[in-house]
Amino acid sequence: MASVDTHSGGGQNDPDPAATAPAFIPLEANPELMTKLLRRLGLSPALQVHDVYSLEDPDMLAFVPRPALALLLVFPVSAVYESHRLAEDATTPEYSGRGEGEPVIWFRQTIRNACGLMGLLHAVSNGPARGFIEPDSELDKLLKAAIPLGPEERARLLERSQSLAAAHAEVASVGDTPAPDAGADVDLHYVCFVKDGTGTLWELDGRRKGPIARGKLGAGEDVLSPGALALGPLKFLEREGGDLRFSCVALAGSLE
Repeated sequence: MASVDTHSGGGQNDPDPAATAPAFIPLEANPELMTKLLRRLGLSPALQVHDVYSLEDPDMLAFVPRPALALLLVFPVSAVYESHRLAEDATTPEYSGRGEGEPVIWFRQTIRNACGLMGLLHAVSNGPARGFIEPDSELDKLLKAAIPLGPEERARLLERSQSLAAAHAEVASVGDTPAPDAGADVDLHYVCFVKDGTGTLWELDGRRKGPIARGKLGAGEDVLSPGALALGPLKFLEREGGDLRFSCVALAGSLE
Protein backbone atom coordinates (compact mmCIF):
# COMPACT_ATOMS: atom_id res chain seq x y z
CA MET A 1 0.00 0.00 0.00
CA ALA A 2 1.71 3.17 -1.15
CA SER A 3 1.66 6.36 0.85
CA VAL A 4 -0.52 8.88 -0.96
CA ASP A 5 0.16 12.58 -1.30
CA THR A 6 -2.89 13.65 0.61
CA HIS A 7 -3.71 15.75 3.64
CA SER A 8 -5.47 14.68 6.82
CA GLY A 9 -8.23 15.97 9.07
CA GLY A 10 -10.80 14.97 11.63
CA GLY A 11 -14.91 15.08 10.80
CA GLN A 12 -18.55 10.48 22.71
CA ASN A 13 -20.92 11.39 19.58
CA ASP A 14 -18.80 14.09 18.03
CA PRO A 15 -15.17 13.77 19.10
CA ASP A 16 -13.88 16.38 16.67
CA PRO A 17 -12.67 19.83 17.75
CA ALA A 18 -15.26 22.59 17.69
CA ALA A 19 -15.41 24.99 14.75
CA THR A 20 -14.02 27.69 17.06
CA ALA A 21 -11.00 25.57 18.09
CA PRO A 22 -7.46 26.39 16.91
CA ALA A 23 -6.75 24.98 13.44
CA PHE A 24 -3.60 23.77 11.66
CA ILE A 25 -2.92 23.26 7.97
CA PRO A 26 -3.59 19.52 7.35
CA LEU A 27 -0.34 17.54 7.20
CA GLU A 28 0.44 15.63 4.02
CA ALA A 29 1.12 11.90 4.39
CA ASN A 30 4.65 12.42 3.11
CA PRO A 31 7.52 10.62 4.92
CA GLU A 32 10.08 13.25 3.97
CA LEU A 33 7.99 16.09 5.41
CA MET A 34 7.09 14.10 8.51
CA THR A 35 10.73 13.31 9.16
CA LYS A 36 11.60 16.99 8.68
CA LEU A 37 8.95 18.02 11.21
CA LEU A 38 10.05 15.48 13.82
CA ARG A 39 13.72 16.39 13.49
CA ARG A 40 12.92 20.09 13.66
CA LEU A 41 11.20 19.38 16.98
CA GLY A 42 14.07 17.28 18.32
CA LEU A 43 14.00 13.68 17.07
CA SER A 44 17.41 12.12 16.53
CA PRO A 45 18.60 11.67 12.90
CA ALA A 46 18.90 7.96 13.74
CA LEU A 47 15.18 7.62 12.97
CA GLN A 48 13.07 8.59 9.98
CA VAL A 49 9.57 8.03 8.60
CA HIS A 50 9.26 5.47 5.79
CA ASP A 51 6.58 4.63 3.23
CA VAL A 52 4.90 1.28 3.81
CA TYR A 53 3.96 -0.01 0.36
CA SER A 54 2.02 -3.08 1.48
CA LEU A 55 0.73 -4.60 4.71
CA GLU A 56 0.67 -8.13 3.31
CA ASP A 57 3.50 -8.51 0.79
CA PRO A 58 6.71 -9.57 2.58
CA ASP A 59 8.87 -8.24 -0.27
CA MET A 60 7.32 -4.78 0.04
CA LEU A 61 7.54 -4.81 3.84
CA ALA A 62 11.24 -5.59 3.51
CA PHE A 63 11.85 -2.01 2.33
CA VAL A 64 11.22 -0.77 5.89
CA PRO A 65 14.13 -1.15 8.36
CA ARG A 66 13.25 -3.31 11.33
CA PRO A 67 12.24 -3.10 14.04
CA ALA A 68 9.55 -0.59 13.08
CA LEU A 69 8.86 1.49 16.20
CA ALA A 70 5.48 2.97 15.20
CA LEU A 71 2.99 2.60 12.37
CA LEU A 72 0.73 5.45 11.21
CA LEU A 73 -2.36 4.48 9.26
CA VAL A 74 -4.15 7.12 7.17
CA PHE A 75 -7.76 6.23 6.39
CA PRO A 76 -11.11 7.74 5.34
CA VAL A 77 -13.50 8.66 8.14
CA SER A 78 -16.41 6.72 6.62
CA ALA A 79 -19.86 5.87 7.92
CA VAL A 80 -18.65 2.30 8.52
CA TYR A 81 -15.73 3.52 10.61
CA GLU A 82 -17.84 5.98 12.60
CA SER A 83 -20.40 3.27 13.37
CA HIS A 84 -17.64 1.00 14.67
CA ARG A 85 -16.07 3.83 16.70
CA LEU A 86 -19.36 4.80 18.31
CA ALA A 87 -20.13 1.21 19.27
CA GLU A 88 -16.68 0.61 20.75
CA ASP A 89 -16.46 3.96 22.55
CA ALA A 90 -19.93 3.48 24.08
CA THR A 91 -18.51 0.82 26.39
CA THR A 92 -15.22 2.61 27.12
CA PRO A 93 -14.72 5.01 30.06
CA GLU A 94 -13.09 8.39 29.51
CA TYR A 95 -9.34 8.13 29.97
CA SER A 96 -7.89 10.03 32.92
CA GLY A 97 -4.32 8.72 33.05
CA ARG A 98 -1.33 10.88 33.91
CA GLY A 99 2.14 10.57 35.35
CA GLU A 100 5.13 8.28 34.92
CA GLY A 101 3.06 5.15 35.58
CA GLU A 102 1.09 5.41 32.33
CA PRO A 103 1.73 2.53 29.92
CA VAL A 104 1.58 5.00 27.01
CA ILE A 105 1.40 8.78 26.59
CA TRP A 106 -1.88 9.78 24.93
CA PHE A 107 -2.97 13.19 23.63
CA ARG A 108 -6.59 14.23 23.06
CA GLN A 109 -6.96 16.14 19.78
CA THR A 110 -8.52 19.58 20.27
CA ILE A 111 -6.76 21.31 17.36
CA ARG A 112 -8.61 21.06 14.07
CA ASN A 113 -6.85 19.21 11.22
CA ALA A 114 -3.97 18.24 13.53
CA CYS A 115 -4.44 14.46 13.46
CA GLY A 116 -1.24 13.99 11.44
CA LEU A 117 0.70 15.87 14.09
CA MET A 118 -1.06 13.89 16.82
CA GLY A 119 -0.05 10.64 15.14
CA LEU A 120 3.57 11.74 15.01
CA LEU A 121 3.54 12.86 18.65
CA HIS A 122 2.11 9.49 19.68
CA ALA A 123 4.75 7.71 17.56
CA VAL A 124 7.76 9.42 19.17
CA SER A 125 6.37 9.67 22.72
CA ASN A 126 5.99 5.92 23.25
CA GLY A 127 7.98 2.72 23.15
CA PRO A 128 11.67 2.71 22.13
CA ALA A 129 11.24 5.82 19.94
CA ARG A 130 11.05 7.97 23.04
CA GLY A 131 14.71 7.24 23.71
CA PHE A 132 15.61 8.96 20.43
CA ILE A 133 14.33 12.39 21.49
CA GLU A 134 17.23 14.81 21.88
CA PRO A 135 17.69 16.22 25.41
CA ASP A 136 16.41 19.80 25.91
CA SER A 137 14.71 19.80 22.49
CA GLU A 138 11.16 21.07 21.96
CA LEU A 139 9.89 17.47 22.01
CA ASP A 140 11.77 16.75 25.22
CA LYS A 141 10.39 19.86 26.93
CA LEU A 142 6.87 19.15 25.67
CA LEU A 143 6.87 15.57 26.97
CA LYS A 144 8.28 16.54 30.35
CA ALA A 145 5.54 19.16 30.70
CA ALA A 146 2.80 16.80 29.46
CA ILE A 147 3.48 13.67 31.51
CA PRO A 148 2.18 15.01 34.87
CA LEU A 149 -0.98 16.40 33.25
CA GLY A 150 -4.37 14.82 32.60
CA PRO A 151 -5.83 14.60 29.07
CA GLU A 152 -7.58 17.98 29.04
CA GLU A 153 -4.56 19.81 30.44
CA ARG A 154 -2.34 18.09 27.87
CA ALA A 155 -4.63 19.25 25.10
CA ARG A 156 -4.37 22.84 26.33
CA LEU A 157 -0.58 22.45 26.49
CA LEU A 158 -0.49 21.55 22.79
CA GLU A 159 -2.84 24.41 21.91
CA ARG A 160 -0.55 26.91 23.65
CA SER A 161 2.74 25.64 22.18
CA GLN A 162 3.97 28.30 19.77
CA SER A 163 7.03 26.25 18.81
CA LEU A 164 4.84 23.28 17.88
CA ALA A 165 2.53 25.47 15.81
CA ALA A 166 5.42 27.19 14.03
CA ALA A 167 7.20 23.93 13.16
CA HIS A 168 3.98 22.36 11.91
CA ALA A 169 3.07 25.39 9.77
CA GLU A 170 6.52 25.50 8.20
CA VAL A 171 6.40 21.86 7.12
CA ALA A 172 2.69 21.49 6.29
CA SER A 173 2.78 24.37 3.80
CA VAL A 174 5.41 22.82 1.48
CA GLY A 175 4.07 19.39 0.51
CA ASP A 176 3.87 17.80 -2.95
CA THR A 177 0.18 18.75 -3.26
CA PRO A 178 -1.35 22.20 -2.62
CA ALA A 179 -2.04 22.54 1.10
CA PRO A 180 -5.66 23.16 2.08
CA ASP A 181 -6.54 26.04 4.37
CA ALA A 182 -6.27 25.39 8.10
CA GLY A 183 -10.05 25.39 8.40
CA ALA A 184 -10.66 22.98 5.50
CA ASP A 185 -12.99 20.02 5.97
CA VAL A 186 -10.87 16.95 5.13
CA ASP A 187 -12.15 13.40 5.57
CA LEU A 188 -8.87 11.50 6.06
CA HIS A 189 -7.56 10.71 9.53
CA TYR A 190 -4.40 9.32 11.18
CA VAL A 191 -4.15 6.65 13.85
CA CYS A 192 -0.89 5.43 15.41
CA PHE A 193 0.08 1.93 16.56
CA VAL A 194 2.95 1.38 19.01
CA LYS A 195 4.29 -1.50 21.09
CA ASP A 196 5.08 -0.77 24.74
CA GLY A 197 7.69 -2.37 26.98
CA THR A 198 5.31 -5.13 28.09
CA GLY A 199 4.56 -6.22 24.52
CA THR A 200 1.13 -4.60 24.34
CA LEU A 201 0.06 -3.17 20.99
CA TRP A 202 -1.69 0.18 21.48
CA GLU A 203 -3.93 2.11 19.12
CA LEU A 204 -3.46 5.84 19.77
CA ASP A 205 -5.98 8.25 18.30
CA GLY A 206 -6.84 11.70 19.66
CA ARG A 207 -10.46 11.32 18.49
CA ARG A 208 -11.07 8.34 20.78
CA LYS A 209 -11.77 8.30 24.55
CA GLY A 210 -8.21 7.26 25.29
CA PRO A 211 -5.49 4.78 24.29
CA ILE A 212 -6.77 1.34 23.25
CA ALA A 213 -4.87 -1.89 24.04
CA ARG A 214 -5.33 -4.19 21.03
CA GLY A 215 -3.45 -7.25 22.25
CA LYS A 216 -0.09 -8.77 23.16
CA LEU A 217 2.88 -9.24 20.86
CA GLY A 218 5.85 -11.55 21.26
CA ALA A 219 9.36 -10.38 22.17
CA GLY A 220 10.53 -10.50 18.55
CA GLU A 221 7.49 -8.82 17.03
CA ASP A 222 7.23 -5.17 16.01
CA VAL A 223 4.33 -3.07 14.69
CA LEU A 224 4.80 -4.52 11.18
CA SER A 225 4.81 -8.15 12.30
CA PRO A 226 1.90 -10.33 11.10
CA GLY A 227 0.46 -10.44 14.62
CA ALA A 228 0.49 -6.66 15.03
CA LEU A 229 -1.00 -6.04 11.60
CA ALA A 230 -3.79 -8.54 12.25
CA LEU A 231 -4.64 -6.88 15.58
CA GLY A 232 -4.59 -3.35 14.16
CA PRO A 233 -4.37 -1.98 10.60
CA LEU A 234 -5.74 -4.98 8.74
CA LYS A 235 -8.97 -4.73 10.71
CA PHE A 236 -9.48 -1.24 9.27
CA LEU A 237 -9.03 -2.59 5.74
CA GLU A 238 -11.40 -5.49 6.35
CA ARG A 239 -14.15 -3.18 7.58
CA GLU A 240 -13.78 -0.71 4.71
CA GLY A 241 -13.43 -3.18 1.88
CA GLY A 242 -10.03 -2.00 0.66
CA ASP A 243 -10.70 1.71 0.10
CA LEU A 244 -7.81 2.96 -2.04
CA ARG A 245 -7.34 6.05 0.12
CA PHE A 246 -5.72 3.98 2.87
CA SER A 247 -1.98 4.49 3.25
CA CYS A 248 0.70 3.77 5.86
CA VAL A 249 4.01 5.12 7.04
CA ALA A 250 6.34 3.71 9.69
CA LEU A 251 8.88 5.18 12.08
CA ALA A 252 12.09 3.15 11.94
CA GLY A 253 15.86 3.40 11.60
CA SER A 254 17.28 5.99 9.25
CA LEU A 255 18.68 5.02 5.82
CA GLU A 256 20.41 8.37 5.37
